[in-house]
Amino acid sequence: MTSLFTPAEVRTAVELLASRPLIRLVTEIDDNGAIPPRRLANTLPDLPRHQQRSATEAARAHGLVRTAPGTGLELTEPGSELADLYDAAVRWARRHAYPTPVCEFSSRIRHVLDLLTPSLVAQDADGSSWPSGARLSSAEAVADLGRVRALLIQWLAANPQVTRVPEPEPVA
Repeated sequence: MTSLFTPAEVRTAVELLASRPLIRLVTEIDDNGAIPPRRLANTLPDLPRHQQRSATEAARAHGLVRTAPGTGLELTEPGSELADLYDAAVRWARRHAYPTPVCEFSSRIRHVLDLLTPSLVAQDADGSSWPSGARLSSAEAVADLGRVRALLIQWLAANPQVTRVPEPEPVA
């Protein structure tokens, strides 16, 4: 067995990437372009202000968005690649009716990331650790999921800032 990421790194990354407010922010900018200054609340009215603020701060801290003069909040290259990863995960989930035939976009992403999580921690010498405990409908579903997994591993390897485990707060 070889290790891809530590369990703590995977937990940290999946917590961030599966966050509904972050998914909404990244996909909104990807679908509709930059969010003009002071227009975030109007753009994401379904999210409370504290979630909008938290998602924006997390996205900035992890290099997924930046504020561009004149245009507002826009995706960086890693942010754009993350949007592509989200799209691939949702396409797989819809095609294979995972977790159910009808499911909300961000929930599908969370379920796919949860499904992939065990395979990110360790893999066999031949590169396999599949399928995880989930019951997938076919060998085709497993093969298709393997492509999403490869994209996720590639994205995580290129963006190690999202796997960094936060340092514990010093005790005073």
